[in-house]
Amino acid sequence: MNTQHASFDLLHAEGATTPIKGWTHGVPVEDQARQQLRNITTLPFVGPWVAVMPDVHLGIGATVGSVVPTKGAIIPAAVGVDIGCGMAAVRTTLRADDLPDDLSLLRISIERSVPVGNGPGGEHRRIPDSVETALEKSNLVARLAKIRQKHPKIRPDKLDRQIGTLGGGNHFIEICLDEADRVWVMLHSGSRGTGNLIGTYFIELARRELEKRVLGFHVPDRDLAFFLEGEPLFDEYVEAVSWAQDYARANREAMMSRVLHEMRHRLPKFQTEKSAVNCHHNYVQREDHFGESLLVTRKGAVSARDGELGIIPGSMGARSFIVRGKGNADSFHSCSHGAGRVMSRTAARARITLKEHREATAHVECRKDAGVIDESPAAYKDIDAVMAAQRDLVEIVHTLRQVVCIKG
Repeated sequence: MNTQHASFDLLHAEGATTPIKGWTHGVPVEDQARQQLRNITTLPFVGPWVAVMPDVHLGIGATVGSVVPTKGAIIPAAVGVDIGCGMAAVRTTLRADDLPDDLSLLRISIERSVPVGNGPGGEHRRIPDSVETALEKSNLVARLAKIRQKHPKIRPDKLDRQIGTLGGGNHFIEICLDEADRVWVMLHSGSRGTGNLIGTYFIELARRELEKRVLGFHVPDRDLAFFLEGEPLFDEYVEAVSWAQDYARANREAMMSRVLHEMRHRLPKFQTEKSAVNCHHNYVQREDHFGESLLVTRKGAVSARDGELGIIPGSMGARSFIVRGKGNADSFHSCSHGAGRVMSRTAARARITLKEHREATAHVECRKDAGVIDESPAAYKDIDAVMAAQRDLVEIVHTLRQVVCIKG
């Protein structure tokens, strides 16, 4: 069943009790992603429906590009392990003609200031004073210590070494120009290794709890293991996931500060303007919808309440967008978090050539090597089609094009 409505498609199977509303008109939705969505709607605490964004694709635990509301339960694998992953963007008073013709020195200086990649190379050897000060003021160390009293397996050793660092995969730092040639800084990262550890740890606890449960319904995938409200682990997971989301936001703030610091060394004097956004797109929080208190998990989706600013990035070399939410109730006030993959990382490495990657990113100062081929534009959906499919979710405020892109 795939009936098109005025604003969304229905993606659920015939006879399903929980609808799936998808803003997917004109964009591909893989069969595996459809099945994964249908699996999650079989759980009796999911609903009133699941909302699907146009960047939807198969994920681990839950489908990327989905908004999953639950009543009285929470699914750790739906939130995932990159807890609090999201975007930050700041507009500066710089203009395109303030940038040098050769942007390679700026890229290199940012990469030196902000550790990039996974492993020890993606961590601070010496924590910058400004990052250390921000961490001390944040209360994050004390809060994690409290969580560890009940869950000592959650190691704290990466907390200080990774705040203000990028990570790898699809995380990035970009210098962009908008439609008026004003310079923006945009970046994408989350809660790094500590958030990953929290996510992995609680997902495994939920799986163990599932083995003990006596249920009156079938759970089609062990990744859909859950905690029930009223159980101690429910509250402990909420506390830990809230910590990781706050750490992710602080990480983006620290990175943004470091990037702007390097730009001030290399570029003419400038100020940052009021146009600034810092939003999660992998997270869970309690919200009121249709007169009910729901736990809303956005797995690769951004909050888009009426008037709320958000960020929808394209892939390397493609356009990105600063958007304003329209408060669409059917989507639980949400929009997409990006373009969405059309190829797995393995498929992208096998099918995209270095020549194709270099041609697609010719206008951007970025890595052109085989290590980032799985992030090349061809691995992602057409961002223009994605934006067209969600016209009733957001309006475009600014269109950004990258001139520098830093990948982990």
